[in-house]
Amino acid sequence: MNSTTPSTAPIAAPSGDDEIDLRQLVGSLSRQRRLIASVAGACLVLSGLYAFTRKPVWQGSFQIVLASNDAPSSGSQQLLQTNPGLASLIGASGGGNELETEVKILESPSVLKPVFDFVKNSKTRAGEDVSTWRYPDWVSSNLTIELEKGTSVLNIEYRDTDQQMILPVIDRISKAYQAYSGRDRERGITQAIKYLDQQIEIYSKKSIQSLRNSQQFAIEEDLTALTGDGGGNDEIRNSLNIEAIRVQAANQIRNINQQLKQLQQLGNDPEIVMYMGRNIPELASQGLPATLDELDTKLALLRSKYTDKDDNIRLLIKKRTLLIDVFKRQTYGYLVAQRTAAEARLAAAARPKGVLIKYRELLRTAARDEGTLTKLENERQTLALEQARNQEPWDLISNPTLLDSPVAPQKKRMVALGLLGGLVAGSGAALLVDRRKGLVFSLDELQSLLPCPLLKHLPALNPSAWSDAVDLIASGPLARGDNGPIALIPVGAVPPDQLHIFAAELRRALSGRELIESKDLRETSGCATQLLLTAPGVTTRTQLSQLSQKLALQGTPLAGWVLLDPKLELMG
Repeated sequence: MNSTTPSTAPIAAPSGDDEIDLRQLVGSLSRQRRLIASVAGACLVLSGLYAFTRKPVWQGSFQIVLASNDAPSSGSQQLLQTNPGLASLIGASGGGNELETEVKILESPSVLKPVFDFVKNSKTRAGEDVSTWRYPDWVSSNLTIELEKGTSVLNIEYRDTDQQMILPVIDRISKAYQAYSGRDRERGITQAIKYLDQQIEIYSKKSIQSLRNSQQFAIEEDLTALTGDGGGNDEIRNSLNIEAIRVQAANQIRNINQQLKQLQQLGNDPEIVMYMGRNIPELASQGLPATLDELDTKLALLRSKYTDKDDNIRLLIKKRTLLIDVFKRQTYGYLVAQRTAAEARLAAAARPKGVLIKYRELLRTAARDEGTLTKLENERQTLALEQARNQEPWDLISNPTLLDSPVAPQKKRMVALGLLGGLVAGSGAALLVDRRKGLVFSLDELQSLLPCPLLKHLPALNPSAWSDAVDLIASGPLARGDNGPIALIPVGAVPPDQLHIFAAELRRALSGRELIESKDLRETSGCATQLLLTAPGVTTRTQLSQLSQKLALQGTPLAGWVLLDPKLELMG
C-alpha cells in the first residue's frame, strides 16, 4: 500500500519578529477591554477627586522695565567713557548678557528674601506649617520671572492658594525691585568716591613731596626753583632757562668774536666802520652816527662850490676822520665788553654733568603728580554731582493686578489627562496580562507555530456550513494513503460542542472509515494520517511548541489543520 504524506512545512508568516502586527495589538486590547475600562475609570475618578478637592490657585502679575531711561549727565558720561574701570565700579558699564544677569539677581535672596519672610510669617499666623519651606522651592513653585523676548520688559507672576496674599506680595516684590534699581548705583558711586578720596590723599602727599624735592635740589644747585603758580609744563620750561642762558651766551660769544675779527680785517675803511657801528643800537644812540651824517651833508654842499683845497673842506674832512676813529674805538670796546659779559653768563650757567637731567626728572615728577592730583579732584567732583542727581527707579508699565479667576487647578484638563493616563495604563496592563496568558489568537501566529498547512478556516458559530468543507477534506488530503484509521487531534481547549459536531461531520464524510479522536499522540501514532483541529485563544504558544516537537518525534503523517473561528463571517 502506498501512502502519500502531505507536506508538513508550515505556511510562512507574513510578518517578521521585529514588526508589530496591529491586528494582534487591537485584538489583545479588545480582549482585555474590561481591564482597560476598569483602570481608565479608576484614573478618571482619582483625577476628578484630585481636581475638585484641590485648593484654587490665584495669580497676580505686573511688568517692569529693567533698562532705566535716566541717562548720566554729560560730565559723568564723559568721565565714565574715559574710565571703564570706574564705570564698572559704579555699575554703569553695559554688556551683552547684562539683562540675563539682572534677571538672575532679581531671583536671588538678596532681593526677594524679605518678601519670602513676609509670606512665611503670614502663613504661620494663618496656622500653616512652613517649617519645611525653602527659598529656592518657593521661587520655583510660586514665582515666574522672565523677560519679554527682544525687550528689557520683565514679566513677574506670583501664585498662591490664598487670594488675599496675592496683591500684598506682588506689591512688595515691585517695591523691592524698584529699591534695588537705585541701590547698586548709589552703592557704586559711594565706593567710587571713597576710592577717589583715598587716591587724592595719597597724591596730595606725593605732589607736595615731589615739589619739595625739586625746590630743594634747585636751591642746592643754584637753579630756578618752582614757584607753584604756573602750570606744570610752564614751570618746567621756566625752571630750565639756565640751559637756554648757557646756549645763548655761547652763541653770543661766537658772534662777537666774528664781528671783532671782521673789524680788524677792515682796517680804516670809514664807510664799513660806520656801517658796523650803525648796526649796534647802543652806539647809535650816543649821537656819533648823526654827527657824521651832518658832516657828510656839509661836505657835500661845500664840494658842490669849492675844491678839496678849500680850508673849510679840509677842516671838515679832518674832523670827520677824527670822529670815525673815535667811533671805531667805541665799536671795538663795546664788542669786547659784550663778549666779557657773555663769557661771565656762560661761566655762571655752567653746572656739573647730570645736574640738569636730574633736575628735569624732578620737575617732570612734580608736574605729573600735580596733574594726577588735579584729575582725581575733578573726577571726585563729577561723581559728587552725579551722586546728588536724583535717578528715577525702574518704571512699572503695569500695576500689580489679580486675575479674576483661579489659574489652577484646571479641572477639565486634569480629568482629561487622568482619563488619557488611565487608558494608556490600562492598555499597558492589558497587553501585559494578555502576553502572560500566552494564548494564541492570531491566524498568522498559528500558521507559524503549527507544523502543517492550514486546510480550512471555518466559522465556529455556523456548523451547518461545515459539510462541504469537511467532505472536501475527507475526499482530498485524508483520502491519500492507505485505508487505515484517521486521527482527529484537538489542539488546546476546543469547545466540546464544536468538537463533537466536527467529529460527527468528519465520520459522515469518511463513510465508515475509522476515526480516532484523541489528544494522546501514542493512541494516534498507528493511524494512516492525522488532522489537527483548533480555535483562536484555546492554546498557548508553549503548548503549540511542545505539540510540534512531539509530532516530529511521532513521525505519523499530518494532513493539515482546521481552524474554527468564532469571528469568521459565513460567506455565501
